[in-house]
Amino acid sequence: MNRDQADAVLFGDALACEETQRSAFSAQPVDAVAAEAACARAEACLHAIAVIEDSGNEDDESPQSPALRRIEARLELLMALVGALRHQGHADAVVPLRWSAVGARMPVETALAEGSTGMFRTQAAPWLAEPLELPATVMACQPGTNGALHLWLRFGPLTEGAVSALERHLFRQHRRAIAERRRHA
Repeated sequence: MNRDQADAVLFGDALACEETQRSAFSAQPVDAVAAEAACARAEACLHAIAVIEDSGNEDDESPQSPALRRIEARLELLMALVGALRHQGHADAVVPLRWSAVGARMPVETALAEGSTGMFRTQAAPWLAEPLELPATVMACQPGTNGALHLWLRFGPLTEGAVSALERHLFRQHRRAIAERRRHA
């Protein structure tokens, strides 16, 4: 499959986000049990991110108590420390990533064969130490428009819950990017 066909499959009818974040693909056999377990972890992770991010945007009529603000600050600090420890020495590279609920496109160092399976990893939230992992299959691996080698991955098999949670997560990311562009315009 060529890069234009792969882009059409992954991003043609899906909401896509372009971000620069820690991401990688590990080629490995992925059986049905491993795929289902990854989907369950991804769904739980994305739901937790949504609860945390959405609760931070609520306009609460009563201001937070100083004690609650201190607890939240300590938790944020603890999460940052755990994240820093987790990433020491073995963090995924920060790469330009285009992704949708269908799949992702990212630069890679070495070519992989079409049909290779594995796990796609990405840092779904900057404060989250554990990466989001999704089973994926290589659709194409070719030089991109800039000459660098790119990988097109199709996620799956994904459970319905994981797809739904991923779509909501990407919608929030897209909405946040639009708001950021408007602030700088």
